Amino acid sequence: TKAIKNTKRVPSFRKLLRTSKIKLDNKLKNKQYKQQSAAKKYRKEQKKLREAVRDAISRKPFPLEECKKKQQKGMREEDEEEDALPLDMMDEDDLKLMEDLAQKASFLTRDLSSNEPVHVKKRKCESVIDKYEKVPRRVQTEPEKEVIHLLPIKDKGGIIPQTMEKPVLNVAQDEEEDTEEMEEEEDFNEEPLPVLTPEEMAAQRRQKLQERKMHIAALASAILSEPDNNIKKLKELRAMLTEQDPNVAVIVRKLVMVSLMEVFKDIVPSYKIRPLTEAEKATKVKKETQKLREFEEGLVSQYKFYLENLEQTIKDWKQRKLKKSNVISLKAYKGLAEIAVKCLCELLVALPHFNFHNNIIVLIVPLMNDASKMISELCFEAVKKLFKQDKLGYASLGVVKVISGLVRGRNYDVRPEVLKVFLHLRIKEVELQKDSEDIAPKKKFMTYKEKRKNLSRMQRKWKKAEEKLERELLEAEASESKEKKLKLHTETLNIVFVTYFRILKKAQKSPLLPAVLEGLAKFAHLINVEFFDDLLIVLHSLIASGGLSYRESLHCILSAFHILSGQGDVLNIDPMKFYTHLYKTLFSLHAGGTNGDTEIVLQCLDVMFAKRRKQVSQQRALAFLKRLSTLALHVLPNSSVGILATNRVLMQTFPKMDLLLDNESQGSGVYLPELDEPEHCNAQNTTLWELHLLQRHYHPTVQKFAAHLIVGAPTEGSGALSLDLSQRPATELFEAYSMRGMTFNPPVASVTPRRKVLSHLSVSFFNHDIPI
Repeated sequence: TKAIKNTKRVPSFRKLLRTSKIKLDNKLKNKQYKQQSAAKKYRKEQKKLREAVRDAISRKPFPLEECKKKQQKGMREEDEEEDALPLDMMDEDDLKLMEDLAQKASFLTRDLSSNEPVHVKKRKCESVIDKYEKVPRRVQTEPEKEVIHLLPIKDKGGIIPQTMEKPVLNVAQDEEEDTEEMEEEEDFNEEPLPVLTPEEMAAQRRQKLQERKMHIAALASAILSEPDNNIKKLKELRAMLTEQDPNVAVIVRKLVMVSLMEVFKDIVPSYKIRPLTEAEKATKVKKETQKLREFEEGLVSQYKFYLENLEQTIKDWKQRKLKKSNVISLKAYKGLAEIAVKCLCELLVALPHFNFHNNIIVLIVPLMNDASKMISELCFEAVKKLFKQDKLGYASLGVVKVISGLVRGRNYDVRPEVLKVFLHLRIKEVELQKDSEDIAPKKKFMTYKEKRKNLSRMQRKWKKAEEKLERELLEAEASESKEKKLKLHTETLNIVFVTYFRILKKAQKSPLLPAVLEGLAKFAHLINVEFFDDLLIVLHSLIASGGLSYRESLHCILSAFHILSGQGDVLNIDPMKFYTHLYKTLFSLHAGGTNGDTEIVLQCLDVMFAKRRKQVSQQRALAFLKRLSTLALHVLPNSSVGILATNRVLMQTFPKMDLLLDNESQGSGVYLPELDEPEHCNAQNTTLWELHLLQRHYHPTVQKFAAHLIVGAPTEGSGALSLDLSQRPATELFEAYSMRGMTFNPPVASVTPRRKVLSHLSVSFFNHDIPI
């Protein structure tokens, strides 16, 4: 039992998983260092012992027999002297003292010529003897031989055991060999390293890099081929993130980051792994289940460590923190941080269902406001992709929460693009209003004829009950998924609108206002009807304040009409002030910087007239038609095409628009083009003379639209437009004929150069003898 208790327990897989490779290497190095120091100490002690023996042999003291002989010889000489001296000259006390001292060996061995006291000399003599006695004797013994038991021999007499002696090596020889090897190693270390040329250094670096690449590829392919059995190699691959060779450290770390990201994307399961409870750990399970548990536990822990490494890389770059090892420079940290952000963005989009997804969101969202354009764009694109592919809404809700906290925590000092990400949320009215029958997966059940033909009476009875149960389960499942979706979308929209309303209330002069107004314009149909009145008052006050730019005022108008065109139809609100403001500011558009705002104007006109045709008067429609025709003369071709497409919709939607194509005036009054009130400008008394000028426009598409409108915008016949132009909305035509890339649509036909024409003419003149 004692032997069993003393045996060292094998560490469990979990303990090995928690122990990093660097820690194990350090433990091994410490163990080797202790063994070397112990052997070195032992050799030193043996060396001192040999030196002490040599000193003791060189200072060999006289034996006691010689001392006794000297004492007897001295006593004889003293007797002779005493015989020569008269005894009556000494006192009795002195004579007695001399006799007592003569019996002591110390007195005889003492040097009488010295003046030192007796006990000092005595201690010196005794120390020499004691020193000799204390020196260990070196017994010349033969080394013990180890006995090896061999196979026995069996004869008539019985079994004869066979043994063989194994001689033990001489320890002194081993020590001398060790010391010689150590001295040789020291001499070898002292030799200077050879100086390499730049070409040799580059070749050596390429060789190292190739070796690392092969090692990374071997580990990754082994993990991908058998993830269950090679989960430990994930740790080995992750350990390469701490590459210490300064020549290849940056490239190797980048390669390992990307390789691990691809490996995790492939081997991660399609479900979230939860930690085991104590009761589950205590219960006994099958080998396959235990193996799966170990794989999942190892995968989660390695994934967590990998994310921590990526986070630390980004933090080191943000804090401009240089490591003590100086393996990587500060300039190289930016490249490492960019690769780390790319990996996090890929994992954010690819693994929204797996563990630590919220941690990745917390890392990515603040980087959307980063000063580095490349990193911020990477994060924007990742969040957009996540919103577009998120069908249920869990990941979208997490991102929206973090963005709302970021905007509030930074006191609204963030980039407008952070809020523009909300425009890519997949929240639509249609998704929320679907019935459970539409969401439920369609399952085909057997018809009555099929049952009658293929099943018996009892089987038909059981089949009927089974189908009824399946229908109930499908309905319950569909209603549950619908309720989840509705709840998540409602919570997400509440956070979005709270963020928007905070900015409208506290930061009206913030650069975030256009993004807020654009977001309100998109999600206005989902706002609660109770907030419509207050919201319209706020939007009008923003426009009336005069502190907004032209683009921001257009967003206010668009938001207001989106609100009124949705659930706001039931409200009795007259948006005449928004019509008046747009009519008044139309001429702010021109062929310069405001040409891009034409798209928002076209969206506003579509919501104001096409979707609210019953609430718009004829005078208002005529005034806008006339002013838009005038505006088409002052803008770029793509804006002219979009405006003329809108005029076509107005002429087809509202009756009596062809009044402006006739020279005869209708009613009293004179057209007042400078008046800002569309209802009172008498637009019915003017004509669309601008269309004749637009027929001579240099852009062929503008010419087609002008010719189409002059004949009354017919839907069929010779004056009708082609399907390519008639079925496309105005905003799409505006984008299609845009000149952002310095291109002309349709492309301009090639023209013969003037020099070639002149040379051709001169040749013809010479041939006909005509002077030039």
